[in-house]
Amino acid sequence: MASAQKRQIEAAATRLYTRLVEQARQPAFYLELGVPDTPDGRFDMIALHAALLLRRLRRERERTEATSQAVFDLMFADMDQNLREMGVGDLAVGKRIKAMAQGFYGRLAAYDVGLAAPGDDVLADALGRNVYRHRPPGEGDATGLARYMRRQAGNLEAQPVEALMRGDVAFAALTAGEEVPDHAADHPT
Repeated sequence: MASAQKRQIEAAATRLYTRLVEQARQPAFYLELGVPDTPDGRFDMIALHAALLLRRLRRERERTEATSQAVFDLMFADMDQNLREMGVGDLAVGKRIKAMAQGFYGRLAAYDVGLAAPGDDVLADALGRNVYRHRPPGEGDATGLARYMRRQAGNLEAQPVEALMRGDVAFAALTAGEEVPDHAADHPT
């Protein structure tokens, strides 16, 4: 791969990852849907949005493989840096990142199954096991988060792959009917 093409892919992946982190940090997830506002809860929301984005990119794998890999690499480089900033020792960081990557792959599979299933029960169950795993039963709104994921998956499916390959992505609002910010305009072509 030519270095200019590699730089373009890395720049696009950085924009995509930055947007998904911004979306994952929306206070409504924590305040309205009861996602734990903890390092684990924040990781779960980043993983959820990364799973949705990577799911969309997989539809056109041959064109998007390098971008998908660059987003994945950025996500785990960010996780590595965050663990170090939280004071996790150098020797433990590698083990924690490996466990996080395994957890992420498990979430990808569970969310794919949940999104393919009719209704929200299967997806809500997967979210309950992952996002709400440290909450007492009944705390948190796994069904509301499942509905959001389903809307977000549809929103991402409607976005042209060419825009995503440039790093232009617009995430849907948390609640249906709210205005969606146009972040694609932030990155003119």
